[in-house]
Order: sequence, then C-alpha cells, then structure tokens
Amino acid sequence: MRITSKGQVTIPIQVRERYGLHPGDEIEFVDDEGGPRVIKRRGAASRGERAARRLEGSATRDLGMTTDELMALLRDGD
Repeated sequence: MRITSKGQVTIPIQVRERYGLHPGDEIEFVDDEGGPRVIKRRGAASRGERAARRLEGSATRDLGMTTDELMALLRDGD
C-alpha cells in the first residue's frame, strides 16, 4: 500500500470484506508495539443506522391515507 500526498490509503477489497468495512464506516489508527494499527471505531453508527437517520422525518406529509392504503397503492401502482 502506498500513502498518497493527501495521506490517503486504499484498503484492499479482501480486507474490507473480511472485516465488514463499508464506505462511510469510521476507523481509527492506534499505536501498537509493532507500529500503527487500524481498527474499526467502536460505538460508531452502523451503515443501516446511518441510512435510517438520513430518512428520518422524510415521510411526514399527511396524504390522507392509512399505511395499508398507501402500501396497496404502491404495490398495485404498476
């Protein structure tokens, strides 16, 4: 791996898949006896939690329909 002029590195796909790292995940560099080590940040929001947070409050408009009516419309609305 090579560090870019901006201090960035690319984490190989095999490593990302093995440890479940996804775009937007937070990592930390920690000092270790053998040198720096990268770890997934504890307590950071998961990918699903971040997605849910982005959607929160986006469906607040009252359409005058029940949830069942809206779901039926969406399913049958081909």
